[in-house]
Amino acid sequence: MPSKKSLSLLALVLVLVLQAMIGGAAIADAGTNPEANVVVTATRTPTPESEILVPVLTITREDIERSLAIDAADLLRFQAGLDIARNGGPGQPASLFLRGTDSNHTIVMIDGVRVNPGTIGGAPLENIAPESIERIEIVKGPRSTLYGSDAIGGVVNIFTRGAYADGVEAFAGSGRYETRAASLSGGKQFERGGLGFSASSTNSSGFATRQGSSMDRGYENLSVSLQGRWLAGPVELRARAWRASGTTEYSDFLLTPVDSDFKDSTAVIEAAFAARDDWHMRFGATVMQNLIEQNQSADHVRTRRDSLEWQNDLALSQHDSLTFGALASREHVVTSEFGSGYDVETDAVLGYVENRLELGRHNLLLAAGYMDHETAGGRGTWNVDYGFDLNGGVRLLAAAGTAFRAPDSTDRFGFGGNPELLPETSRNLEVGLQWHRGTSERFTLSAYRNDIDNLITFVVTDPVTFDGINQNVERARIDGIEASYRRSGASWQLRVAATLQDPRNLTDGTDLLRRSRESLSVSFVKSFSRYQLGCDVLTDGARMDFGFPTAVRLAPYTLVNLTGRVVVTPQLDLDARIENALDERYELASGYNTPRRGLFVAARYRFGRP
Repeated sequence: MPSKKSLSLLALVLVLVLQAMIGGAAIADAGTNPEANVVVTATRTPTPESEILVPVLTITREDIERSLAIDAADLLRFQAGLDIARNGGPGQPASLFLRGTDSNHTIVMIDGVRVNPGTIGGAPLENIAPESIERIEIVKGPRSTLYGSDAIGGVVNIFTRGAYADGVEAFAGSGRYETRAASLSGGKQFERGGLGFSASSTNSSGFATRQGSSMDRGYENLSVSLQGRWLAGPVELRARAWRASGTTEYSDFLLTPVDSDFKDSTAVIEAAFAARDDWHMRFGATVMQNLIEQNQSADHVRTRRDSLEWQNDLALSQHDSLTFGALASREHVVTSEFGSGYDVETDAVLGYVENRLELGRHNLLLAAGYMDHETAGGRGTWNVDYGFDLNGGVRLLAAAGTAFRAPDSTDRFGFGGNPELLPETSRNLEVGLQWHRGTSERFTLSAYRNDIDNLITFVVTDPVTFDGINQNVERARIDGIEASYRRSGASWQLRVAATLQDPRNLTDGTDLLRRSRESLSVSFVKSFSRYQLGCDVLTDGARMDFGFPTAVRLAPYTLVNLTGRVVVTPQLDLDARIENALDERYELASGYNTPRRGLFVAARYRFGRP
């Protein structure tokens, strides 16, 4: 297992080597898009990244195109501190562990609509096609104040390709495991609005999901998204919709080949207008649906969540802004599993207020939220973020906040269900610093502690039949240090990020499962006239995972992806990726296979570009 000292040394060596390769080229502002450094998710309002007082990550459209990733989980896994566990290859369930918290402690949204299902498990990252994504924002730390239940580890917001596009783009690619992907996307701008669309198809024969099996298990996904906006007098009307459907093949615990169909969708309709010059208001209605149907039986799980939103952004002065609003939702979950199931409706209402102040060198965010949740009862949460500006672009940071997760329907009524469960709660403390030089160079350092109480776990009551009940019996503490460095030049870009964490189960003193103690990611991209070369490296430390009769240790691993692009004409790009270039053998979940070295090649054509 890499030691903390070796990881730090490796990060330093890589930075020095890459900077030496660059040769001290003059720094230039790489941001040609004025929105490229604006973050919405952290405060619910568009805010320059340099003004955000908590750690955030952004994955841009340029990053997505270069990666040639097969799904959203593939995009996220090369970020230090974001542990991904996957039960096999393309289309297999993928779980996200953000900052060492559980996989159901992170809210995942598509265009601001929560896609976490009401049943056990995380958001369907494996079903979100990268060709439908414009941008991803990742906010680390508690955000239940603004988003309600589940935001203990943070929030991931995925923005689909939007209504500001102008032109049409076609994409097609093919790679190992008979993986094929194709998409068509574009948009048209009008005097008072715009329309955008994307449609993508992914098919793969895959590989054997479970160790001990030789049967390849495939995957197919058809995804579409639509966006539109229209200025009707003083009101801007917006609509967004996304849908993914397909089939996932896998092997069960007896290595029997089985498959299931899935359908995931979101839709948003909203109206935004200025009540006054200093007061902007937004009303919205959203719907989310998640459906998985087992094809070898009548088993299925279905979630539908309808929500109404109201948000107000009020400028009290040039340096004082207030955001307040409310969110009401009704979640309907229906399941049928092994001949039994449940049908449950859950209502929740969240009210929140957030005040952002700039007082000379002092920057302050105060936020409070209260959620009336049918399962968790009334829950109040808060955040305090503080920054003090020093000379030379340095800012000192301190933050504290609380969050909670209400028991889901499976916790309450599934196997071992317990309707009397209490919500899981957390308290987070954090200190750090930021340094930036324009938008071209940025360094962040954070140290945090997250204490989580009332963790829900299955307690065996009969060791013979393994019958049991879900109970609030565990506590966890996650201590961590993370650092990131980003620098851009006229023809290159470097990103380095490292995380050291201790995700500890305080009840029995063991490590929390599927979370590494140390990770390092490095990304370097260099352009040469019509050519571009890139290298992405991820080193992850050892992790403990589920095993019988005791937990098992998953070995550390290092992944290297190499990417390249040739600009043939202003309209046509040819791209390639060598995945797992070192042909590393590794596990993301015990007993499940992962991809070996593979080549993926693609072409992208933009119609109408001069």
